[in-house]
Amino acid sequence: MHRPRLPRRRIFARPAERVLATIGSLTLLSAAAVAGLTPGVSSASSHREAPLIAGDPKADNTDVYAFTSPDNPDTVTMVANWIPFEEPNGGPNFYPFANDAHYNIKIDSDGDGKADTTYTWSFTDHLRDGQNQFLYNTGVVNNLDDPTLNFRQTYTLTETDAHGDTRTILKDAPAAPSNVGKASMPDYASLRKQATVALPGGGRTYAGQAADPFFLDLRIFDLLYGGNLKETGHNTLAGYNVNTIALQVPKKDLALNHNATRNPVIGVWSTTDRQGAEVASSAGKGSEGTASHGSASQRTANSGADDAVNADAPAKALPGKDGATGWHQVSRLGNPLVNEVVVPLNYKDAFNTLNPDQDHTVTPVVNAVKNPIVPKLIQSIYGIPAPATPRNDLVEIFLTGVCKACGPIKADLNSQLLNADVNKANFTPSEELRLNMSVPPTATPNRLGVLGQDLGGFPNGRRLNDDVVDIELQALEGAAQTGKIVPGLASGDGVNTPYRQPGSTFPYVALPNTAAVNQADSVQPGGGVGAGFGGTAFKGGFPIVPVTALGGGSLLAAAGVLALRRRRTSRV
Repeated sequence: MHRPRLPRRRIFARPAERVLATIGSLTLLSAAAVAGLTPGVSSASSHREAPLIAGDPKADNTDVYAFTSPDNPDTVTMVANWIPFEEPNGGPNFYPFANDAHYNIKIDSDGDGKADTTYTWSFTDHLRDGQNQFLYNTGVVNNLDDPTLNFRQTYTLTETDAHGDTRTILKDAPAAPSNVGKASMPDYASLRKQATVALPGGGRTYAGQAADPFFLDLRIFDLLYGGNLKETGHNTLAGYNVNTIALQVPKKDLALNHNATRNPVIGVWSTTDRQGAEVASSAGKGSEGTASHGSASQRTANSGADDAVNADAPAKALPGKDGATGWHQVSRLGNPLVNEVVVPLNYKDAFNTLNPDQDHTVTPVVNAVKNPIVPKLIQSIYGIPAPATPRNDLVEIFLTGVCKACGPIKADLNSQLLNADVNKANFTPSEELRLNMSVPPTATPNRLGVLGQDLGGFPNGRRLNDDVVDIELQALEGAAQTGKIVPGLASGDGVNTPYRQPGSTFPYVALPNTAAVNQADSVQPGGGVGAGFGGTAFKGGFPIVPVTALGGGSLLAAAGVLALRRRRTSRV
């Protein structure tokens, strides 16, 4: 079985002891990220990463994860989340999946930047009594079929191959409802179990609510903490929920030619499609471009769409440019923290419409990956030398995957070029979350993934506990080239774990939170973050404030810069 070969020089050095003097550099990173944002546009991984998708949360894909299932290593689990910042007490309508959208998880097994397998979830609403009730549930819900569950959803799951042939895998499968609270749903774990559905031929899927597994501090966008760099280590996403779609399938179902031994590497990303999107590009007119798709009335590609793609990738290639009434992509996510902190505002919406095979044609983005701004800023302000350019290591990490033939990182890790049956002439640099399925699950995972000598973690796929903010910051500062961690940035952003720990069995994501967010904090899960305290929790009399936003937005900005990888003018 093909396994990645480590170079004599380690891909990433073992992390040195975490040093407490790097908040400044993270802040610096954040500054670079913030420069491309305007007030009111926040981001966390891919939470509200572009102006138009921020107005359509049901279509907003927040994070994507892909990893070999730790308790079922013959399978791969993929997790995609939607609807950022779900306040647990957000009734009376709570957080259903959109019934006028398609939610997709896509797999590229041959490295051409196009989906060879697409799994699509389409949801249907069911209302028991819409005439005499306004309640989501009219009593205690112990079962998904209870008449007390007034609003419920089912879905159809289809699989489409590279030729466009589609087959239905599940029909009328139950989705788990939003967790209304302990009084209404005293045993949500039981409801989740009922909503975990076996797939014909092997595998499982789940659709429902979960605690947001991403972790970072978003208060960086408050003018970089107003200059108070002591405010660090607070997870802004603590207490919030997301809508999760999880899929576990045999490796052979994803591998090229269904042979995971010869072809273990896949690329994964997720998208959201809306129906009837009519895009009007108005390059150079600010944000005046308009479009609508069905009842959502969300514009999918605004100003800059034409500018975002160069002559090698004409604007007509953008979904919806023909004004057709079919399904059109409005959100896309592979690697974390790319669109929100790297892509300029004029191009963010257009980026969400691109297919990965177009990424390498966007010259401004490719240039930004090879010559990122953040390391230069860090050097000028904090004296940490910027790695020499061009940064082909970043191109490799985010666009081609890591392999000895791909670039300067002398290791074979997770490029589709490692697949024995790949036609190398068709290989296309594309921004995807790449996973080498031959790497076995790690008994004791390291949150720094490959950076911590754990080949089972990011950027080789992404697990729920991988600290992508710290990892990407180190990569941006050249750790992959030198084989040594950058000591001055070793402490990262101060947020090292999800608010709620993932589970050990499918679907792995933690159960949804029930406490109001202004009463939930990792320091005091039962309550402690009071409204009006500026997001500050108190422990031992000392304020503990957000620091991750810095790392999150900024190191991702940096990493995003490299991550966007020539994706398309906005992705660096």
